[in-house]
Amino acid sequence: MMQQVYDVLQEEYDRQKQEGFCTENVDGMTNFVFTNRFGMPHNPAAVNRAIKRIVDTHNSEEEVAAKKEKREPIMIPRFSCHIFRHTFASRFCENETNIKVIQEVMGHADVSTTMNIYAEANPDVTKSVIEKLSKNMDIF
Repeated sequence: MMQQVYDVLQEEYDRQKQEGFCTENVDGMTNFVFTNRFGMPHNPAAVNRAIKRIVDTHNSEEEVAAKKEKREPIMIPRFSCHIFRHTFASRFCENETNIKVIQEVMGHADVSTTMNIYAEANPDVTKSVIEKLSKNMDIF
């Protein structure tokens, strides 16, 4: 486990040790790690609203700053919390070759879900993989 992930999980565990652990059952799932201020699992709609507020605030401030600086604003497109999962899975697929490990981490019952939805081949990654293969095989 990455140290940064461990640290965040430890902080959350310490908080819940003091405030109480989530005992909620949602669709047969329990033991939620991240909870809201009421000790309940986060609602994706609430997370999406928070993301929207952050993006909209950034974009408003960026428009003002860009106008003052006489440049084009650098805007962030709106997105949902599911995009974080998609991005994680795509980057994981770029960095891990064991498809079964990726499937397990993503929680997919069928590996085709992992590969068909989340694994993307972009030109930069493809070029890098071919160069790495070439170097490892010393064929070019």
